[in-house]
Amino acid sequence: MKTLTQAEEEIMQILWKLQEANLASILDEMPAPKPAYNTVSTIVRILESKEFVDYRKEGRGHIYFPLVSKDAYSKSTAGKFASNYFKGSYKSMVSFFMEQEKLSVKDLEEILNEINKKSWS
Repeated sequence: MKTLTQAEEEIMQILWKLQEANLASILDEMPAPKPAYNTVSTIVRILESKEFVDYRKEGRGHIYFPLVSKDAYSKSTAGKFASNYFKGSYKSMVSFFMEQEKLSVKDLEEILNEINKKSWS
């Protein structure tokens, strides 16, 4: 799966939240200072070319919607992150976040509970 820039991912987050939207609605969801309308339009067209977004015509405009689910992108991104920075080792990745104090013991317990649930499924 292709990687998104920060700006592209910001727009995808909005589309995942709204499920479908025109450019004005996307722009309304963006934090201040808001980018120019043409900037958002350009980024959406890039997302179309990367096959993350498609549209349907509605009146004189377009309604955009995601083709890639947030879950699918998250899984792909997490895998690439682990590969690129931790030689594919999720154990090393978790250890890194523990050392950086980004994960609490409570977080680890919740992760272990999720692992245990998956193991018994």
